[in-house]
Amino acid sequence: QVQLVESGGGLVQAGGSLRLSCVASGRNFRINAMGWYWYRQTPGKSRELVAAVTSDGTTSIADSVKGRFTISRDNAKNTVYLQTNSLKLEDTGVYYCNARIGLLSTWGQGTQVTVSS
Repeated sequence: QVQLVESGGGLVQAGGSLRLSCVASGRNFRINAMGWYWYRQTPGKSRELVAAVTSDGTTSIADSVKGRFTISRDNAKNTVYLQTNSLKLEDTGVYYCNARIGLLSTWGQGTQVTVSS
């Protein structure tokens, strides 16, 4: 079983940057055997997939954040990152990390990102 802990959120001015981290721990897993996803829950909207990196390293970014956000994976540190740049007010929300392999899906507790004007 894998446990996920997100960190790196906070209060930032519009145009600023944050690097979100998702650290995985547990037994009998390999980070590069799993698919990794960053979602966000913004006020008044449903949870949105922001970025993904598959087990083979293929990345994808939602159109709403393309050119501003990047996802990366550090296998040695069992950590997946979401680099967020040029943040906008509408990026405010709770960001969640999700890991999947087969039918198994694990979520972290989320980290709050608040963008101020």
